[in-house]
Amino acid sequence: MGTYKYAALMGAACYPGDALTLALGGVLSQSAIHGLGTEELGRLRDRYFPEANGEITRCFEQPGGGCPALRDDEFLDIVQLLLDHRCDDSDGTRWLAHAIATACLDNNHLWQDMELPSREVLSGLLRRYFGALYAKNADNMKWKRFFYKQLCERAEVNLCKAPSCKACTDYTVCFGPEEVFPPVGC
Repeated sequence: MGTYKYAALMGAACYPGDALTLALGGVLSQSAIHGLGTEELGRLRDRYFPEANGEITRCFEQPGGGCPALRDDEFLDIVQLLLDHRCDDSDGTRWLAHAIATACLDNNHLWQDMELPSREVLSGLLRRYFGALYAKNADNMKWKRFFYKQLCERAEVNLCKAPSCKACTDYTVCFGPEEVFPPVGC
């Protein structure tokens, strides 16, 4: 976990209590945000973490090698899904879409991979910045599963075991509570 980096980023933040700042800082504390160039990461740093200096500035460098080769398409598809449902064309919204897609490639619940304090904070961000997509998750499916389900629907691929989620034997896996578990290693 990037706990030290996360604390240092929040110490360098303009608005450390802001949910968008928490999300960007959480992903940056784990790795660089994929899909953003060095110049764009510099603008993100200047806007949200202007006091960042020393070792912490490495969070704002392009990731070496990017996403694993087999997952590049997934990453780009999730970014596009989010951007297709964005509420505005601001840099912050676009950066958040890339941060969410980067965190989707990790192993825990999305809010945990973004180092957010709760699923509710993540849901609030999605409601604010990607409102139409948030509204589609009317049954409160876990966010990563929901995003991938949306991608399957876009590709006209049905991977569900039953014609309706409520009839599926995995219903509690997709819609159950998101408890905090110890992080899963790579």
